[in-house]
Amino acid sequence: MNSRRTCTAAAALSVSVLLLAGCGDSGELRSAGPTSTAVGPARLWPTLPPASAAADDYGSGHTEVVKGITAKGDDIHRVNPVEVVRAQAAATAASPSPSPSPDNVVGLDDCGTKAGTECPVLKAYYRDLTGDGKDELVVGIRLPKGQLAVRCYMFEGHKLTQIMGTSDAVVSVEIAGRDVILRAVADLPGYEYRTAWSWDPHQRAMLPTRDEILRTGPPAAPTQTPTPKPSPTSPTTPPPKSPTTTPSAPPR
Repeated sequence: MNSRRTCTAAAALSVSVLLLAGCGDSGELRSAGPTSTAVGPARLWPTLPPASAAADDYGSGHTEVVKGITAKGDDIHRVNPVEVVRAQAAATAASPSPSPSPDNVVGLDDCGTKAGTECPVLKAYYRDLTGDGKDELVVGIRLPKGQLAVRCYMFEGHKLTQIMGTSDAVVSVEIAGRDVILRAVADLPGYEYRTAWSWDPHQRAMLPTRDEILRTGPPAAPTQTPTPKPSPTSPTTPPPKSPTTTPSAPPR
């Protein structure tokens, strides 16, 4: 019988027997001090009417069918990521209405050529993001001004569908479980934005389920303005020395 079970059995005895047995010497409950009283949330401006529309469009919930892209058996691994991006760019250019993915992709003509190092479409990754047992396609696209577009695709109803599309000044992209996590530059020194995109089965799209700003390090030291040096002054002429008088010889 282990010590925990021994002390449990001894709990039915009197306090004096417990003290003699030595079971209360370790593992006993101790007070951590007074606990602050729990305070529930207080609603501010309760008479304020709720907003009827979102303030801006974050790109969440948008899906887009990529026309002209098919694969045998709807195998996402057979899809050429460059051709997907080209098809979307061509559809955007030909459409009179703005596309859910209006990113300005430059340099697609370099993809598949000797200058392929300038191709904006990065290496593709595959991961089951929806939980249906099939891989989705994750594509990164370099954009002008250091921006990065991240898009995810899946086959749905034998049609290639974009289920996520966003662009930002991205620091890194990670996949944790079935979440796509983007770290982006913040406008506060020492901080970064971190957004986790997760599959929503009701919207049939990836949504930004967590969006936060986090401290990553000490803020940058403020730039010190150099102290101006004193302007040189014109040299001053030393005051003339007072003439010295030679004492005369005493009369003889």
